[in-house]
Amino acid sequence: MKLRRPHRMAERETVVALIDVTFFLLIFFMLIGRLDATAPFAVIPPLGVTGTDLPAGGITLSVAPDGGLALDGAPISHAALDTAVTTRIAKNPQTLIRINADKTTELRIVLNLITEFEDLGAKDVALVVTPEVP
Repeated sequence: MKLRRPHRMAERETVVALIDVTFFLLIFFMLIGRLDATAPFAVIPPLGVTGTDLPAGGITLSVAPDGGLALDGAPISHAALDTAVTTRIAKNPQTLIRINADKTTELRIVLNLITEFEDLGAKDVALVVTPEVP
C-alpha cells in the first residue's frame, strides 16, 4: 500500500508587510519634508533681547489695557501724541521710543502705534518686556 502525502497548498501572500513599509515611508517623508512655506529669498529674523537695560533718554509711551496713553508718565490724548512725538523727533531724529504696554493690551493697538511712529519718522521703537523668571 502506497500512502500519498496530501498536497500542500501554497501559502497565501499577506499584505501586512506592504502596509508596514507604506507607513514607514509615510513617516520618513513626513519627517524630512518641509510643511511650511518658504520664502524665495533669505530671511533672517531679528533677535529679541531680554534682561538688558534699555538706553537712557528718548520717549516712554505707556499703554493701558483699554488703550489709554501716557507719555513720559503724563496722560496724553491720541491726537496730542502725534504732535509731541513729531516735535521730539524733529529735535533728534535718533530718538528712541519705548512702548511699555500692559500685558492685556490688544496687539492691534500696539501695532498701530508702531506704524504711526514709523510714519512720523521714528528710527527705533523698542517694546518693553518682562523677562521670564525660571
